Amino acid sequence: MAVNRVPAWTELDMNGVGARAKVVAFDLDNTLARSKRPMSEEMAQRISALTCLIPVAIITGGRFELVDIQVLSMLDADACRGNMHLMPTSGTRYYRWNGSEWHREYAYDLSTDERQAVIAAFERHARELGLWTEHTWGERIEDRGSQITFSALGQEAPIEEKEAWDPDNAKKNALAAAVGAEFPELAVHSGGATSVDVSRRGVDKAYAIDRLSTMLDVPVDSIVYIGDRMDPDGNDYPAAMAGTIAIRVTGPHDTLKVCDELIARLS
Repeated sequence: MAVNRVPAWTELDMNGVGARAKVVAFDLDNTLARSKRPMSEEMAQRISALTCLIPVAIITGGRFELVDIQVLSMLDADACRGNMHLMPTSGTRYYRWNGSEWHREYAYDLSTDERQAVIAAFERHARELGLWTEHTWGERIEDRGSQITFSALGQEAPIEEKEAWDPDNAKKNALAAAVGAEFPELAVHSGGATSVDVSRRGVDKAYAIDRLSTMLDVPVDSIVYIGDRMDPDGNDYPAAMAGTIAIRVTGPHDTLKVCDELIARLS
Protein backbone atom coordinates (compact mmCIF):
# COMPACT_ATOMS: atom_id res chain seq x y z
CA MET A 1 0.00 0.00 0.00
CA ALA A 2 1.55 3.31 -1.03
CA VAL A 3 1.59 6.04 1.58
CA ASN A 4 2.32 9.68 0.87
CA ARG A 5 1.99 11.30 4.28
CA VAL A 6 1.93 9.35 7.52
CA PRO A 7 -0.38 10.97 10.08
CA ALA A 8 0.80 12.17 13.46
CA TRP A 9 -0.77 10.44 16.45
CA THR A 10 -2.85 13.51 17.23
CA GLU A 11 -4.57 13.18 13.83
CA LEU A 12 -5.80 9.63 14.43
CA ASP A 13 -8.90 8.15 16.03
CA MET A 14 -7.13 6.29 18.83
CA ASN A 15 -10.32 4.42 19.72
CA GLY A 16 -10.30 2.98 16.22
CA VAL A 17 -6.57 2.22 16.41
CA GLY A 18 -7.02 0.38 19.71
CA ALA A 19 -9.95 -1.63 18.35
CA ARG A 20 -7.93 -2.81 15.33
CA ALA A 21 -4.56 -3.39 17.03
CA LYS A 22 -3.29 -6.98 17.29
CA VAL A 23 0.43 -6.10 17.55
CA VAL A 24 2.26 -2.89 18.47
CA ALA A 25 5.67 -2.32 16.87
CA PHE A 26 8.12 0.47 17.65
CA ASP A 27 11.16 2.09 16.13
CA LEU A 28 13.82 2.72 18.80
CA ASP A 29 15.99 5.83 18.37
CA ASN A 30 14.01 9.03 18.87
CA THR A 31 10.85 6.96 19.26
CA LEU A 32 11.33 4.96 22.46
CA ALA A 33 14.55 6.68 23.52
CA ARG A 34 16.97 9.35 22.44
CA SER A 35 19.82 8.12 20.27
CA LYS A 36 21.93 5.44 22.00
CA ARG A 37 20.41 6.31 25.40
CA PRO A 38 18.37 3.92 27.58
CA MET A 39 14.67 4.60 27.50
CA SER A 40 13.26 6.48 30.46
CA GLU A 41 11.74 4.82 33.50
CA GLU A 42 8.34 6.12 32.36
CA MET A 43 8.77 4.54 28.92
CA ALA A 44 9.94 1.27 30.48
CA GLN A 45 6.74 1.17 32.54
CA ARG A 46 4.60 1.70 29.43
CA ILE A 47 6.40 -0.91 27.32
CA SER A 48 6.33 -3.42 30.18
CA ALA A 49 2.59 -2.86 30.57
CA LEU A 50 1.98 -3.27 26.84
CA THR A 51 3.84 -6.60 26.74
CA CYS A 52 1.24 -7.94 29.17
CA LEU A 53 -1.60 -6.85 26.90
CA ILE A 54 -0.45 -7.41 23.31
CA PRO A 55 2.57 -8.66 21.31
CA VAL A 56 5.22 -5.93 21.16
CA ALA A 57 7.92 -5.67 18.48
CA ILE A 58 11.02 -3.47 18.36
CA ILE A 59 12.17 -2.87 14.76
CA THR A 60 15.28 -0.71 14.68
CA GLY A 61 18.31 0.07 12.56
CA GLY A 62 20.52 -0.47 15.62
CA ARG A 63 22.21 -3.73 16.52
CA PHE A 64 20.84 -6.16 19.13
CA GLU A 65 23.32 -4.98 21.77
CA LEU A 66 21.78 -1.51 21.66
CA VAL A 67 18.26 -2.95 21.98
CA ASP A 68 19.52 -4.76 25.07
CA ILE A 69 21.01 -1.59 26.59
CA GLN A 70 18.25 0.82 25.58
CA VAL A 71 15.17 -1.34 26.08
CA LEU A 72 15.62 -4.79 27.62
CA SER A 73 17.75 -3.70 30.56
CA MET A 74 15.12 -1.11 31.49
CA LEU A 75 12.02 -3.35 31.50
CA ASP A 76 10.09 -3.98 34.69
CA ALA A 77 10.45 -7.40 36.34
CA ASP A 78 6.86 -8.28 35.43
CA ALA A 79 7.25 -7.52 31.69
CA CYS A 80 6.16 -10.44 29.50
CA ARG A 81 9.38 -11.02 27.54
CA GLY A 82 7.85 -14.00 25.76
CA ASN A 83 5.43 -11.56 24.12
CA MET A 84 8.27 -9.52 22.58
CA HIS A 85 9.73 -9.69 19.06
CA LEU A 86 13.11 -8.03 18.53
CA MET A 87 14.09 -7.13 14.98
CA PRO A 88 17.37 -5.15 15.00
CA THR A 89 19.46 -3.94 12.06
CA SER A 90 16.29 -2.89 10.21
CA GLY A 91 14.69 -6.31 10.50
CA THR A 92 17.63 -8.25 9.04
CA ARG A 93 17.87 -10.17 12.33
CA TYR A 94 15.18 -11.54 14.64
CA TYR A 95 15.36 -12.54 18.33
CA ARG A 96 12.87 -14.24 20.67
CA TRP A 97 12.94 -15.01 24.38
CA ASN A 98 13.27 -18.77 24.95
CA GLY A 99 12.62 -18.68 28.68
CA SER A 100 16.19 -18.03 29.74
CA GLU A 101 17.84 -15.89 27.05
CA TRP A 102 17.28 -14.03 23.78
CA HIS A 103 17.77 -16.44 20.87
CA ARG A 104 18.53 -15.33 17.32
CA GLU A 105 16.00 -16.91 14.97
CA TYR A 106 17.44 -15.61 11.67
CA ALA A 107 20.05 -13.31 10.16
CA TYR A 108 20.50 -12.12 6.57
CA ASP A 109 24.16 -11.15 6.43
CA LEU A 110 25.87 -9.38 3.55
CA SER A 111 28.84 -11.12 1.96
CA THR A 112 32.38 -10.12 2.92
CA ASP A 113 32.93 -8.56 -0.52
CA GLU A 114 29.69 -6.57 -0.30
CA ARG A 115 30.53 -5.26 3.16
CA GLN A 116 34.04 -4.18 2.15
CA ALA A 117 32.75 -2.43 -0.98
CA VAL A 118 30.05 -0.55 0.96
CA ILE A 119 32.50 0.56 3.63
CA ALA A 120 34.84 1.95 0.96
CA ALA A 121 31.95 3.70 -0.80
CA PHE A 122 30.77 5.33 2.40
CA GLU A 123 34.16 6.92 2.99
CA ARG A 124 34.58 8.00 -0.63
CA HIS A 125 31.15 9.61 -0.99
CA ALA A 126 31.21 11.15 2.49
CA ARG A 127 34.50 12.86 1.64
CA GLU A 128 33.14 14.04 -1.73
CA LEU A 129 30.06 15.53 -0.02
CA GLY A 130 32.07 17.18 2.75
CA LEU A 131 30.54 14.92 5.40
CA TRP A 132 33.75 13.25 6.56
CA THR A 133 34.56 15.12 9.77
CA GLU A 134 38.04 14.94 11.25
CA HIS A 135 36.84 14.35 14.80
CA THR A 136 34.35 11.63 15.71
CA TRP A 137 33.09 10.08 18.91
CA GLY A 138 33.58 6.35 18.50
CA GLU A 139 33.24 4.20 15.40
CA ARG A 140 32.21 6.01 12.19
CA ILE A 141 31.44 2.99 9.96
CA GLU A 142 30.11 -0.09 11.72
CA ASP A 143 29.96 -3.57 10.16
CA ARG A 144 26.92 -5.22 11.72
CA GLY A 145 27.09 -8.28 9.46
CA SER A 146 23.61 -7.91 8.04
CA GLN A 147 23.91 -4.12 7.85
CA ILE A 148 26.64 -1.51 7.35
CA THR A 149 25.93 1.73 9.22
CA PHE A 150 27.65 5.07 8.65
CA SER A 151 27.43 7.45 11.60
CA ALA A 152 28.76 10.85 10.57
CA LEU A 153 29.86 11.94 14.04
CA GLY A 154 30.64 8.47 15.39
CA GLN A 155 28.49 5.97 17.28
CA GLU A 156 29.12 7.62 20.65
CA ALA A 157 28.60 11.27 19.69
CA PRO A 158 26.76 13.42 22.26
CA ILE A 159 23.04 13.46 21.59
CA GLU A 160 22.98 17.25 21.29
CA GLU A 161 25.65 17.12 18.57
CA LYS A 162 23.75 14.41 16.69
CA GLU A 163 20.42 16.19 16.77
CA ALA A 164 21.97 19.47 15.57
CA TRP A 165 24.01 17.94 12.73
CA ASP A 166 21.28 17.33 10.12
CA PRO A 167 17.89 18.59 11.34
CA ASP A 168 16.30 18.52 7.88
CA ASN A 169 17.88 15.15 6.90
CA ALA A 170 19.43 16.68 3.76
CA LYS A 171 22.96 15.48 4.51
CA LYS A 172 21.92 11.90 5.23
CA ASN A 173 19.65 11.79 2.20
CA ALA A 174 22.44 13.05 -0.10
CA LEU A 175 24.84 10.38 1.17
CA ALA A 176 22.19 7.67 0.91
CA ALA A 177 21.45 8.68 -2.69
CA ALA A 178 25.13 8.61 -3.66
CA VAL A 179 25.79 5.21 -2.08
CA GLY A 180 22.49 3.81 -3.32
CA ALA A 181 23.33 4.72 -6.92
CA GLU A 182 26.50 2.63 -6.62
CA PHE A 183 24.72 -0.39 -5.11
CA PRO A 184 21.29 -0.70 -6.75
CA GLU A 185 21.07 -4.32 -5.59
CA LEU A 186 21.19 -3.24 -1.92
CA ALA A 187 18.80 -1.21 0.21
CA VAL A 188 20.17 2.15 1.38
CA HIS A 189 18.22 4.31 3.85
CA SER A 190 18.96 7.30 6.03
CA GLY A 191 18.50 6.04 9.56
CA GLY A 192 19.01 7.79 12.89
CA ALA A 193 20.05 11.36 13.56
CA THR A 194 23.43 11.06 11.79
CA SER A 195 23.32 7.61 10.18
CA VAL A 196 22.81 5.86 6.86
CA ASP A 197 22.15 2.11 6.74
CA VAL A 198 22.86 -0.42 3.98
CA SER A 199 21.38 -3.93 4.02
CA ARG A 200 20.20 -6.59 1.61
CA ARG A 201 17.42 -5.28 -0.65
CA GLY A 202 14.05 -6.67 0.27
CA VAL A 203 15.08 -7.25 3.89
CA ASP A 204 14.08 -4.03 5.62
CA LYS A 205 11.39 -2.85 8.01
CA ALA A 206 8.69 -3.77 5.49
CA TYR A 207 10.12 -7.30 5.38
CA ALA A 208 10.16 -7.40 9.18
CA ILE A 209 6.50 -6.38 9.26
CA ASP A 210 5.60 -9.09 6.73
CA ARG A 211 7.47 -11.74 8.74
CA LEU A 212 5.81 -10.56 11.93
CA SER A 213 2.40 -10.79 10.29
CA THR A 214 3.09 -14.34 9.12
CA MET A 215 4.63 -15.58 12.36
CA LEU A 216 1.82 -14.20 14.52
CA ASP A 217 -0.91 -14.99 11.99
CA VAL A 218 -2.32 -11.48 12.05
CA PRO A 219 -3.10 -9.17 9.11
CA VAL A 220 -0.56 -6.45 8.40
CA ASP A 221 -3.26 -3.81 8.76
CA SER A 222 -3.75 -4.84 12.39
CA ILE A 223 -0.10 -4.08 13.26
CA VAL A 224 0.43 -0.63 14.75
CA TYR A 225 3.84 0.77 13.80
CA ILE A 226 5.15 3.82 15.68
CA GLY A 227 8.21 5.73 14.43
CA ASP A 228 9.73 9.16 13.93
CA ARG A 229 11.32 8.74 10.46
CA MET A 230 8.12 8.39 8.43
CA ASP A 231 9.22 10.67 5.57
CA PRO A 232 9.77 8.87 2.22
CA ASP A 233 13.56 8.92 2.73
CA GLY A 234 13.37 7.62 6.31
CA ASN A 235 13.93 4.06 7.44
CA ASP A 236 10.49 3.87 9.09
CA TYR A 237 8.70 4.60 5.82
CA PRO A 238 8.89 1.00 4.49
CA ALA A 239 6.93 -0.14 7.54
CA ALA A 240 4.24 2.41 6.70
CA MET A 241 4.20 1.35 3.04
CA ALA A 242 3.74 -2.27 4.13
CA GLY A 243 0.18 -1.39 5.15
CA THR A 244 0.48 -1.07 8.93
CA ILE A 245 -1.47 1.34 11.08
CA ALA A 246 1.41 3.79 10.87
CA ILE A 247 1.71 6.48 13.54
CA ARG A 248 4.24 9.31 13.26
CA VAL A 249 5.78 10.72 16.42
CA THR A 250 8.34 13.47 16.90
CA GLY A 251 10.11 11.89 19.86
CA PRO A 252 9.71 9.81 23.03
CA HIS A 253 7.43 12.43 24.60
CA ASP A 254 4.86 11.69 21.86
CA THR A 255 5.38 7.94 22.18
CA LEU A 256 4.56 8.04 25.89
CA LYS A 257 1.21 9.63 25.04
CA VAL A 258 0.51 7.06 22.32
CA CYS A 259 1.33 4.23 24.74
CA ASP A 260 -1.03 5.68 27.35
CA GLU A 261 -3.79 5.86 24.74
CA LEU A 262 -3.22 2.24 23.68
CA ILE A 263 -2.93 0.89 27.23
CA ALA A 264 -6.23 2.57 28.15
CA ARG A 265 -8.00 0.91 25.22
CA LEU A 266 -6.38 -2.52 25.52
CA SER A 267 -6.75 -2.94 29.28
